[in-house]
Amino acid sequence: MTSELTYDNRTGRPPGPLVRSLGLVWRGVRDVRAQADPYAAVWAAHNREVIAGTRRRLVVLGDSMAQGVGASRPEQGWAGQLHHRLVTSGHDLDLLNLSATGARVPDVLDQQLPVLEAFGGPDPLALVLIGSNDLFGRRQHRDALPAAMAELVRRLPDGSIVATLPQPRGAAQEANTFIEAAAAAGRLHTVDLRSTGPDSWKGMLAADFFHPNDRGYAALADAFEPVVRRVLARSGDTRA
Repeated sequence: MTSELTYDNRTGRPPGPLVRSLGLVWRGVRDVRAQADPYAAVWAAHNREVIAGTRRRLVVLGDSMAQGVGASRPEQGWAGQLHHRLVTSGHDLDLLNLSATGARVPDVLDQQLPVLEAFGGPDPLALVLIGSNDLFGRRQHRDALPAAMAELVRRLPDGSIVATLPQPRGAAQEANTFIEAAAAAGRLHTVDLRSTGPDSWKGMLAADFFHPNDRGYAALADAFEPVVRRVLARSGDTRA
């Protein structure tokens, strides 16, 4: 069964021109970016082991933040830290991490969701944090973000947990309306990073001053944890 999973936690695109340019003059950007391929390889190998098992799966959809880029190790990203907390408190869960560095919402739609549908297993719980690369990339990607988020919200399994975008940009606010509407309809649950994210990122950023470090990722895990535990409890897992 493990040989059937060919997804490798990469978008297939090289870094954008801004990242490449900054990497030439800023060692911190270069050093953090150098984590992308090794971290993707770690998660791809991990995922092949997970799909051979039978435990319920947390399935993470997202970008470099779920990969843990900027952290000391891949598992110190928000997804890895959150999973560790849940397992050590007694939850019998595996983590299927389908994130990819550089991913935008269309990458989740085209590359990550099909893997969730094929390999999520019975009753998967999807966790989604995506949109930063859409916002801070080319204008065409930013302009397309709201419609892409609307499609993502429509296609996610019922009961998925989706983080809002905390950035005050218009495209982010419009994208959030689709997340909020699905939550109001009872289809999804939200992690509202506008109110539960860190008040300050001082001391919580990696050497590129963009990605979180271990402490920053712990703060993101803090935001997800109570929502995930409530959803698990409602689904009959009393260890939440």
